Amino acid sequence: MGHGPAVKLEKDYASPAKTKLGVKLFFVYLTIYVGFVVINTINPQIMEMRMFLGLNLAVVYGFGLIILAIVMGLVYNHICTGYENKMNKPQEKKEIEQ
Repeated sequence: MGHGPAVKLEKDYASPAKTKLGVKLFFVYLTIYVGFVVINTINPQIMEMRMFLGLNLAVVYGFGLIILAIVMGLVYNHICTGYENKMNKPQEKKEIEQ
């Protein structure tokens, strides 16, 4: 005994645009994360440098990665909502416009 889906799922016309945006943001994040890994691999002593408030580069870079991921997620959500509002118009509006 269960219930059906809460909403009727229809075709998502914004899906290709959202996918492209997601891939682009992934590679931006990946590039920045690779920089973190490369620094730790080639010269880990750099991560011991004090940046500000007595925190070393490892802590600042690590928290920066976490904050960047959150901000990028919010940006992705905002942009994708715009794509969905623009591309996934209700069926009756599409019929009227044609």
